Order: sequence, then C-alpha cells, then structure tokens
Amino acid sequence: MSFVIGLTGSIGMGKSTTAQLFADRGVPVWDADTAVHRLYMKGGDAVDPIQRIFPQAIKDGSVDRGRLKEAIQQNPNALAQIESIVHPLVRADRERFIKTTSSDIILLDIPLLFETGAQDTVDTVICVSVSPELQKKRVLDRGTMDEAMFDRILAKQVPDAEKRQRSDHVIETYTLEDAAQQVDTILGNIKAGLSDARNRT
Repeated sequence: MSFVIGLTGSIGMGKSTTAQLFADRGVPVWDADTAVHRLYMKGGDAVDPIQRIFPQAIKDGSVDRGRLKEAIQQNPNALAQIESIVHPLVRADRERFIKTTSSDIILLDIPLLFETGAQDTVDTVICVSVSPELQKKRVLDRGTMDEAMFDRILAKQVPDAEKRQRSDHVIETYTLEDAAQQVDTILGNIKAGLSDARNRT
C-alpha cells in the first residue's frame, strides 16, 4: 500500500512545477488535468456521454475544449452536467493509478482536491501558494486569459487561505530553489515516518 500525497493549489500558484519536483525525485505522479485530456481524446471514456448531451462539442471523434467552453457559456446548466460525467471518470482513473502503481510514495496532483472531497482519499495534503499579487501576475502573463476570466475561475475555487489552513503542508513557490528545498524537507519527513512505521511492525 502506497503513502498517498494529495497536491493542490489555486491557478497560478506553481502546482505543476511542484509536482514535477516530486517526479524528479522518483515519486510517481498522477495528474488530474492529464487524466481529463485522456478522457477527452478519441476513444476516451468521456467522449460518448458528452456527445449525447452536447454533440456540438465533438470534433473528429474527440471532445473539443473550445467548443465545450462555448456550450458552457451558452447553457447555465452545462457545467454541472459535464462535471457529473467527468468527475466520476476522473475518480476511477485515479483509483486505477493508486491500485496499479507500486511505490512507497505516490502523488496525486488535484487542482480541485477540496472542492471534490478528494482530501479524504489521501494520507497527507500539500497546498502550493504564493501571494495574490504574484498569482495574478503569473496567470495574466501567460496570455491565455483576461482578468475577468481569472476572477471567475478564482470565484469557483476554495480560497487560498482556506486551502492553506486545511492542508498538512504548505509549499511557497516564490523561487524554484525554495520550492525544491521545501519538497526535499517534506519528502524526507514522509520517508522517515514510513521507515519508523516499518520498524515498529
């Protein structure tokens, strides 16, 4: 049985970079966004159920995210309908990863960890965080969304302060070096705890 880390954090906080730091240290990583991408690909488990409700969102046998976004904007109930399809499929994909990955420690990269109740399925929760000012700058500097869209996304997520409070560890990602040092500390503590547990049994 693996020790399961749940990694979360709001948009622009440095979660993907932090997940990569764990991966670089040999920790197998499951990524929720990558799982959704697999589900949306041709032959993916989400394609047929989404096609039944929003046929206009399908292009060349896969879910087109741009068209899906348009469907969500046009229909106030669309997001809830899509989530009712996708969330159970993502959960099943995650459970398969946990069951089939043989490693002492694994990491689940879940942006909506608290929002979906996934914190109850992990052994420890890590939240990545920076100041609201840096978070906003990072997101807007990407050039993929405007300020209004950023604000809408934030409004749907558990606030950073609450995520920090509900997490077992907080990694601040102001610099890559600092984040790496914090990852090493947390990973070292987890490994030490697992070693102690094995010695007691």
